[in-house]
Amino acid sequence: MQASSDLIKRTESLERAFAFIIGALFLLVGIAGFIPGFMTLPAGSPDVAVDAPRLLLDDGYGYVLGLFPTNLLHNAVHIVVGVLGLASATSLSGSLVYNRGFAIAYALIAVMGLLPFTNTTFGLMPIFGNNVWFNALTAIAAAYVGFVKPSELKNADSFSPEI
Repeated sequence: MQASSDLIKRTESLERAFAFIIGALFLLVGIAGFIPGFMTLPAGSPDVAVDAPRLLLDDGYGYVLGLFPTNLLHNAVHIVVGVLGLASATSLSGSLVYNRGFAIAYALIAVMGLLPFTNTTFGLMPIFGNNVWFNALTAIAAAYVGFVKPSELKNADSFSPEI
């Protein structure tokens, strides 16, 4: 019984810590997108990269840390996702829902980033380039924490070893 209780506590800590870390990461990335010092354009490019797809909303179109294409709407979405992650980290159920929802949404976004007709979310936000692997890696991590770890807990609860 004690081992089961320890497993529950560890799982709750992992769920909440992951939601907090992802929330903080996305909040920081979103804020960085609004700070000119963290935004760059490719060398020799007057506005945006020559090979970058055009956006309907091109305000703030650039690269956070010189790596991740973004615009003002994309930055705002990152801030909202970050704040939701921080808020969800206050409870196990909230963090579990957040981690699972994040995994599903960001896996879909990563796939959209690979497709030429959706890699700008229909002209609203850039999700191509380095955003694809970033979104895919965070989705995989969230899926592990949100789906795999809780299922291990269920399996451990149903298994009661004889002492």
